[in-house]
Amino acid sequence: MTAPLDLDGERRSWRLRLHGDWSLAAMAQIEDSLAGLPELHGALSCDWSGAESPGIGPTWALLARLAAIGAADLNVTHVGGPPRHLELLRKLAPPGEMSPIDGRDAPQGIEGIADRLGHWSIAQGRAARAATGFFGRVVAVCGEALTRLRALRVPSLVRHLYETGVTAIPIVALIAFLISVIVAYLGAQQLARFGADIFVVDLVTISVLREMGVLLTAIIVAGRSGSAFAAEIGVMQLNDEIDALRAMGMNPIELLVLPRILALVIAMPLLTILADAMGLAGGGLLAALQLDIPWTEFFNRLHEALSPTTFWSGMIKAPVFAVLIGMVGTYRGMQVRESARELGRLTTVAVVQSIFLVILADALFAVLYVKIDF
Repeated sequence: MTAPLDLDGERRSWRLRLHGDWSLAAMAQIEDSLAGLPELHGALSCDWSGAESPGIGPTWALLARLAAIGAADLNVTHVGGPPRHLELLRKLAPPGEMSPIDGRDAPQGIEGIADRLGHWSIAQGRAARAATGFFGRVVAVCGEALTRLRALRVPSLVRHLYETGVTAIPIVALIAFLISVIVAYLGAQQLARFGADIFVVDLVTISVLREMGVLLTAIIVAGRSGSAFAAEIGVMQLNDEIDALRAMGMNPIELLVLPRILALVIAMPLLTILADAMGLAGGGLLAALQLDIPWTEFFNRLHEALSPTTFWSGMIKAPVFAVLIGMVGTYRGMQVRESARELGRLTTVAVVQSIFLVILADALFAVLYVKIDF
């Protein structure tokens, strides 16, 4: 069988004549012939005048092979009536990003490390730019909502407030109570060595109000609401519901993202107050049962341990954590494309990133509070 292409020329001027069947049926023979092309420099002219029924697959294979063998100074032109889909394929992927078909391995050693580091840096830059753009759109819609109250979508806000706040009350209260009991029990074991049992009250009060109450609440909300936001919006993406909203002239950020974030901003401080109260109750119960500290003495010592900033140092963090959780959950949901597998992956990513950002923000708050003596 005749080869479907011929290469003529020398040095820096080449002509590649395509002839015979270039449909998908001849794909195997075309790939074998393309694999035999040498590395080229200069100018290359592809003549399509003899190609019969050129298909998308063979055309893509030709472009990929030319991208693989061409040096930086190879100038490729197409003559002889190239197929209409040629320009579309060239726009879909720049020549440098087309995959070669000859199975050459990726660069190794230092060159390979630099190559992977460069690709990773570019990907992270694009991700950061996309996340910043999403945050900017949310801020813009929020600014419009302040001047146009209908944009707040009160029915949707109330529903999400119920789902993220009211339904989270049992688990937040239980976790805060148990963790406080554990901290008080372990602290009592250590402080009993020095006869300082009464300072268990200080330990529980400061740790719960400044750190544990808001941090535990944020982690629980990230696991519940952050994953729910990503999954709900992701399913809407898979069902083309968000595209339908855009087609009807509606803003998905206003309808789907803003009510969820605002609901979290309202619910988080209230859940934090509940967690603080249950944490103090757990510490007081253990102090009464394990250390024989009466409730009246417990509350007197609690009042002495409190400073004017102890309660507010935790409450200030709550809306910040809420914004982080809501932004990450809705952003990952809007990124879902193509398959249910992508939905599951991005839902997991939303939870992990939310918890990571919450802990990172908590660490930054701790440093800030030390600097300003808060």
